[in-house]
Amino acid sequence: MFRLRAICPFSWRVFHFRPFSCETLIRQMDKCTDEEQVFDLIEKNKAIFSEKQVGYAFNILWQFQKQKTSLFKSVECIRDHPQFLTLYNLTTNKMEFMNDDNLVNVLYITQHFAVEAHDPLVEALVTEAWRRLERFDINVLSKFSSCLADQHLNFSPLMGKIADIVNRKLETIQDLRSLSVLMVSISSLISQRFQDQLVNKTELLFDTIDSSQVNIARRIVQFLRNIKYSYYPLLERCNKVFLSHVNHLDLESISKILSLYHFLQFHSFEFVLMAKKRLTEMIPQFDHPASFVKLFVALGPMAGPEEKKQLESTILLMSEELTSQQALAVMGAMEEMESRNSRLIKKIASILHKHLDDYKPVELLKITKALIFLHFQSKELFVKLKELLHSYLKISVKPSEISSLVCAISMLPSPHLDEVGISRIEAVLPQCDLNDLNGFATSILRWIQYDCMHLDSTGKQLKLLQKLDHYGHQSLQKCNNLNLLWEELKSLKGDWFAQSLLEETIATLQRLVDEINYMNVAGIASFISRTNYLSTLLLDRIASVVLQQIEKIHPFSVLAIILPFSILNYDPPQRNEFFGTCIQHLNSYLTLLDPLMLVFLGFSLATLEYFPEDLLKTIFNIKFLDRLDSQLELLCSSLNRRVQFRLMELNRAVCLECPEYQIPWFHDRFCQQHYNKDIGSMNGAQQQISKMLAEILGGINCVKASVLTPYYHMIDFECILDKRKKPLPYGSHNITLGKLPEMHWESNTQIVGSRLPPGAERIALEFLDLRAFCTNIPHLKGKSAMKKRHLEILGYRVIQIPHFEWNSMALSTKDARMDYLRERIFGEDKKYSRK
Repeated sequence: MFRLRAICPFSWRVFHFRPFSCETLIRQMDKCTDEEQVFDLIEKNKAIFSEKQVGYAFNILWQFQKQKTSLFKSVECIRDHPQFLTLYNLTTNKMEFMNDDNLVNVLYITQHFAVEAHDPLVEALVTEAWRRLERFDINVLSKFSSCLADQHLNFSPLMGKIADIVNRKLETIQDLRSLSVLMVSISSLISQRFQDQLVNKTELLFDTIDSSQVNIARRIVQFLRNIKYSYYPLLERCNKVFLSHVNHLDLESISKILSLYHFLQFHSFEFVLMAKKRLTEMIPQFDHPASFVKLFVALGPMAGPEEKKQLESTILLMSEELTSQQALAVMGAMEEMESRNSRLIKKIASILHKHLDDYKPVELLKITKALIFLHFQSKELFVKLKELLHSYLKISVKPSEISSLVCAISMLPSPHLDEVGISRIEAVLPQCDLNDLNGFATSILRWIQYDCMHLDSTGKQLKLLQKLDHYGHQSLQKCNNLNLLWEELKSLKGDWFAQSLLEETIATLQRLVDEINYMNVAGIASFISRTNYLSTLLLDRIASVVLQQIEKIHPFSVLAIILPFSILNYDPPQRNEFFGTCIQHLNSYLTLLDPLMLVFLGFSLATLEYFPEDLLKTIFNIKFLDRLDSQLELLCSSLNRRVQFRLMELNRAVCLECPEYQIPWFHDRFCQQHYNKDIGSMNGAQQQISKMLAEILGGINCVKASVLTPYYHMIDFECILDKRKKPLPYGSHNITLGKLPEMHWESNTQIVGSRLPPGAERIALEFLDLRAFCTNIPHLKGKSAMKKRHLEILGYRVIQIPHFEWNSMALSTKDARMDYLRERIFGEDKKYSRK
């Protein structure tokens, strides 16, 4: 009894004075001006340090580190300091007494001090946190999930437990900052249903955050990237946050956002333009390779000529200091930039060569693609690259990795695959998805082409192709989920797929047609556009989904939905209602869509003879065209040319088909520059037709070849018949084939019917190859149909000669073809011939 009474007062004194001692040490740490002073306090007071003081010491040290510019070097100094070991030991002894927030915060800071994940302290902190997991509040849980993600434990049972807790508590969570961290951490483990719930919850909470919360918006976009979901409503709201704070974004943030947007195929002209301006301002600020490489990668692909020159010259000066990964990043950016700086290409290639043994198979593929694209030649580098690829191929077991290796080997000079390589491919075929199979097929077709050129046997490759066909068809026949199928289809392209799997793929899509909904309709439409395959069942379903669920479809998806109808020249049931619904849905977004997207949209609708006035007035507006010019400066040369050509074609279509809109024709100079070069030679069928037309019409002076019409349509052949259907000669001004033709009408903006004799008609003859028709049926595609309309408006009688008719058995002789041409030109007077 007396002993207890003696102990109790002492315990009370300890309990009473400990907070005072604790607060005193904390105040002393607050007054410290550097890490050494903190470590001195730790050394002098280690015997009395409480768990709260341990946590506070970590906080103070981390605050000092965040103020440093060379973070990694500072972290090493702290981690290797003798008194850090003292703090380490104190943490080990005190962690079970720490509160939840303190415990996880210490784990977070410890990891940022580069203490390895397998270190006993880190393992003990994780274990203690796991034990308390169910009682963590949402803020602590989010920070703990971030710690696990930093340890690459995204697929661990512990992360699964966190996902389960989030799922159970989702309705009560009101803090979007913490939720956004958790969403990124658990994104690899959650179901489609849970993904949708998180997206919906994020939308509900988005208005609760301050517009300055750039990090929250960035994590939301990161989550969408992780689950591969381009959900436009959220992307648009996050983009507004980025735009309002772009002048405060650092290089790391801009680089990350651009990368996420690129993956999600989210186009924000305004953000890219502002990011380019901000990044350009940063060029003089960075003289360290790590930072400048990041700037080079982010700015290079959208930089103007002067900025590119400045970037390339600076990176060349730094090239000796580049690491293997930095050199790889630079080479990838140079490929995107379409760089022709041979000195820099050679220098970066030499660095890659030096580090070649350090790269993974997928990185070797990137290197191979970039070097080939940039036309780099080095026998020594390619020999070593080939040896490495073959050595990896012998030991690799992953289908995607083997596919990358085989693809890289096939791109190198003198590609060859030995028995071991073929056996590796055969071994993994049962595990391959459609993308892997397509990759193998593309590579094998390159080998077959090379072997045929060098008269080598292709028997083994052909047998391997047959196996690929078998597994491809088997995979499609087993498929019973449209969304899973779409994941495999969205990046498929190439000859093998088009020739071997397209029919089966369309059949599978038709079998799963009822699964097309507002979420996947744009993706399926985009795929059909690439195939050129006319399936009325699929297109009718797409139109039906749009009409029924248009309010759930984001306006950014409308172009992808309309595209297959435009390309394939197909009018769905309720045509006007379908297109009208799409355009009405777009009207409020006309000023928000990227300029190039509006140009493509306008052209797609024009091919379908649909000309919405609001859209056209938006496009053919000085302010819009200025914005478009600004965007063109950001695009690669090939896309730049494509956009300009589409604008010209849209301008032509509106002038010819909707003169009442009074939109001027302003593409004369562009067209003259475009056609001011050789127009190429005729193919075999065109040469045959040219000779026969000369015979039928009475001489070469009665037919013109490669004719430019007003508004710059190019037609294969032109002739003129008088009112008695007698050919009229052109005289001596016929053109030489392959050179720029002169437009022989008085004006490119007038239809000059009076220049012909009364009753005469101008005839345009067009040979239509397979590109003018759908893949599966002889149905004329949109662009060819639009060209026919335009020529008729210009006063031509248009004769289209389909390749399948010209090359048919019925026209296998010259006489049959001559009769065919006579009938098409002269109509009923089938046997008419000029003597």
